[in-house]
Amino acid sequence: MNAAHTALYDWAPVWELLAFGALIALFPLAWTAWRHRHGSGSRRLQALTALTLFLTFDLVLFGAFTRLTDSGLGCPDWPGCYGQSNPLGANAEISAAQAQLPSGPVTHTKAWIEMIHRYLATSVGALIVVLTIAAWWQWRRHRRGLAPAPVLGRWWMLATFLWVCLQGAFGALTVTMRLFPAIVTLHLLGGAVLLMLLCVPAVRLSLAVEGRSPAPVARGLRHGLVACMLLVLAQLLLGGWVSTNYAVLACTSFPTCQGSWWPPMAFAEGFQLWRELGLRADGSHISFEALTAIHYTHRLAAYGVLLALAVVAVQLRRRAPALAAQANWLWLLLVLQFLTGLSNVVLDWPLVAAVLHTGGAAALLVVLTWALSASTGAPAGPASSAAGASA
Repeated sequence: MNAAHTALYDWAPVWELLAFGALIALFPLAWTAWRHRHGSGSRRLQALTALTLFLTFDLVLFGAFTRLTDSGLGCPDWPGCYGQSNPLGANAEISAAQAQLPSGPVTHTKAWIEMIHRYLATSVGALIVVLTIAAWWQWRRHRRGLAPAPVLGRWWMLATFLWVCLQGAFGALTVTMRLFPAIVTLHLLGGAVLLMLLCVPAVRLSLAVEGRSPAPVARGLRHGLVACMLLVLAQLLLGGWVSTNYAVLACTSFPTCQGSWWPPMAFAEGFQLWRELGLRADGSHISFEALTAIHYTHRLAAYGVLLALAVVAVQLRRRAPALAAQANWLWLLLVLQFLTGLSNVVLDWPLVAAVLHTGGAAALLVVLTWALSASTGAPAGPASSAAGASA
């Protein structure tokens, strides 16, 4: 049996996959309960939220690894692998597909990478279910006068749960639509937004446990943080479009591209959004000029995004001492993004640099969300700076 004759959806292994995910989720749940067994319920909930955020970030990195190793079709159906819950049960089908095309999309290694990604995604989903239930349970206890007002918002966690379900749907479409570039890019964006959704309650719970209030920050600076967040999201979309169209190596020199400051490019063709991988909308093969346009647009936009982030990092250091940690992380990630982006170009897209480049973009969004969640708007001026320093 090969990929061409495999049903795109086979729900036979779904309960086993859910069980695998729940089993994996038990480890962080048990660790959190044991590690904070003498702490308050709020402390345990804060630790679980932070750990879920960390594991989701790991999932985003592993998703990038899955994409960059061409393992996205390691199992050509969904949610299992040739109708099985693991590649061992699909050994015959995988072997047959690998024999037909040894370097093709289906190999034993790629099947395991793809399925591990699905197991991890299911476990993160299970943890988010636990957090959502905890948020509603706290709210019910508060309504009965048995507990103080909860910090973990029930509607926020419900929205996060619904978002992770949507993210799972895009994961399915990534496989069944055969790495359709627009779907893969939106799947990457969905993972980044999920990180931001989890970062907000993680920060707020940390502030509540530590008995601190959000630091007052000039509204103009907070607007700058929001603007940078939108810029990074846009740049993440451009980067995902570069990666999913395999346009990284369209320019292998820096700062020029193909020895020119403005090489031949086909922007309209490169940014036809609804088309299959490697093809134009009319079904013909995409041109090299289109790939160059995709790559160079991302590169040119990166200069502006890096500059905007640098300005905000400087302003955070000067005007919001309480957010010095976030400013330091911004500087570190800016350097990482520049070095990994440069490495992708001049070192022929090394796997480690490519994964770190995706991780760096996701981390930038987390840090910006952290800064916004740990602060509150205040009138610009010396008074707000002084208040931020004492927070």
